[in-house]
Amino acid sequence: MDIKRRQFLKIAGLSTIAGLGAPAAFNLLLKGESSPVSFASSGSSPEASQEAAPTGVRLGMVIDQNVFDAYRGLAQKCITACHTVHNVPKFDNPKDEIKWIFEVPYEKAFTAKSHYHKNEQLHDSSFPVLCNHCDNPPCVRACPTKATFKRKDGIVAMDYHRCIGCRFCMAACPYGMRSFNWRDPRPFIDKTTYNKEFPTRMRGVVEKCNFCVERLAKGLQPACVEACGNSGAMVFGDMNDPHSEIRKKLAENFTIQRKPSLGTTPSVFYII
Repeated sequence: MDIKRRQFLKIAGLSTIAGLGAPAAFNLLLKGESSPVSFASSGSSPEASQEAAPTGVRLGMVIDQNVFDAYRGLAQKCITACHTVHNVPKFDNPKDEIKWIFEVPYEKAFTAKSHYHKNEQLHDSSFPVLCNHCDNPPCVRACPTKATFKRKDGIVAMDYHRCIGCRFCMAACPYGMRSFNWRDPRPFIDKTTYNKEFPTRMRGVVEKCNFCVERLAKGLQPACVEACGNSGAMVFGDMNDPHSEIRKKLAENFTIQRKPSLGTTPSVFYII
């Protein structure tokens, strides 16, 4: 159901007075809405329930860090391709930076893993990170206007016109994969590479990786995957399809996810 600004402010005020978290306050007031699903069932390990749903399409990505380590500069090529296609602005102040995909060191990508005396390769590696398109996304439950929603194919998408800039989704995302437009981004978009087919955002709107839903609709691969060519650095597809390339990658390689213990069940896997 749609929530008007007045109702949103009323709920936000109540949550502050009552000392409740935002999702809890909304669940109390939104009659007919289902209560949020807990991150993990009591008495069970979240990491033991990482199997994909047996039916339907669930899109995901496998990132082979060994390939990125072998071809330094490939990750930046992916970033440039993504940001160009989606008109991501380049602000002059780093504090205003908008990022859909970017690189971080191992200890920041995998904070739940032990880093004591990690090997030299991991020490020198920079891992590409992006929205994990979780199967159990806390950002979707936290969004009061349904601007963030999960599609049937598993993609966590956004409707920029419905975003009211409350940033609840940013607080709910345990991966820090969302950016907020503190300034009008349009004057900072590169005019020489401007993509007229993708909408620009406004000040006060959150944005993030969308797995290139607009490209998928045309039968194309995500821009970052296309930028990798035939290197195999990124493989994208339906994880529920036993004949897909990504399913083969998952079956043949040991992979890890970011913060799997939270039970969000990320759709992005890493080969290290």
